[in-house]
Amino acid sequence: MRTSYQYRLQPTYEQRCQMSRWLDMLRHQYNWLLADRFDWWEMNRCPVNACPLVASIAEPREQPNYYNQKRSLVPLKSERSWYKEIHSQVLQDMVKRVNLAFERFIKGDSSGKRSGRPRFKGQHRYRTFTFPQASHDWIDGNRVTLPKIGPVKFICHRPLPEGFALKTVSMSLKADGWYVTFSLEDKSVPELPFPEVIPTEANSLGLDAYSGP
Repeated sequence: MRTSYQYRLQPTYEQRCQMSRWLDMLRHQYNWLLADRFDWWEMNRCPVNACPLVASIAEPREQPNYYNQKRSLVPLKSERSWYKEIHSQVLQDMVKRVNLAFERFIKGDSSGKRSGRPRFKGQHRYRTFTFPQASHDWIDGNRVTLPKIGPVKFICHRPLPEGFALKTVSMSLKADGWYVTFSLEDKSVPELPFPEVIPTEANSLGLDAYSGP
């Protein structure tokens, strides 16, 4: 079973500035990688029933995918040293988000349903970053210690359930401040599927609208 618990954060001024800076850098790189996907796709796609008679020949290059875009993070840190400030797994999760958005647009999800064309993230539209490999050792009372950020206070209005393993930690900027989301998993607890209900006369209820006197 997978579940999530969200808490309001109480970061220091320096921590708020640092996390906001991370979001801005992640947003720029997300847009760059998404543009690279679109550039390759537009230059190499060709409908079977509408092949042009005259076309420019694009310079051959490897199709962008999750793995080679993840490898591009190494030269990125060399060319733009400020990206070294961001934890490596947070950067890799950003690449995963690009891959997921583009794959749903091109191939669709597991049921074959395709989503719309991925949009570039404008300012304040990239609001979450994730540590994909977290540990319960990060949590101590009402503090969560994040790599490269340090201990951050959160309002623990309810305790985390026992027996669940901490899988990911996500930091989100909302209108009223920062929040942390702990994604938990316990494989011993089965998922409860929602039964499909078919409307019948026995399980349906009719109501008359009443607008008053």
